[in-house]
Amino acid sequence: MRPLNLGALSEVITAIFILTGTLASFLSSIGLIRLPDVYTRVHAASKSSTLGVLFTLVGTFLFFFLSEGYLSVRLLLGIFFVFLTAPVSAHLIARASLITKVKMAEATEEGFREVVITEEKN
Repeated sequence: MRPLNLGALSEVITAIFILTGTLASFLSSIGLIRLPDVYTRVHAASKSSTLGVLFTLVGTFLFFFLSEGYLSVRLLLGIFFVFLTAPVSAHLIARASLITKVKMAEATEEGFREVVITEEKN
């Protein structure tokens, strides 16, 4: 397969993807440090780091595909497995914390109470 010669445009597109992924991963790390309890930390870690890794891998995949014409099955599998396993593992960690009665932060507990009351009325 011959590589596409898009030059600077393909490099800009891949750089945007990779920088967006880096920013999402950085915000995830800030969330892990700043958030008060395990439930909000799991949310920050799973959502933004999943997006960060996905954007970085998609940017890498596009770079190799557009600049060299190389279709990387490993990168596609990496994207698939991260997209599949990260939310599932976050759900399992949050559920295990709930079952073992890990204490919630006050703000989280109040928000959770509102959701439970609304669901009980329906």
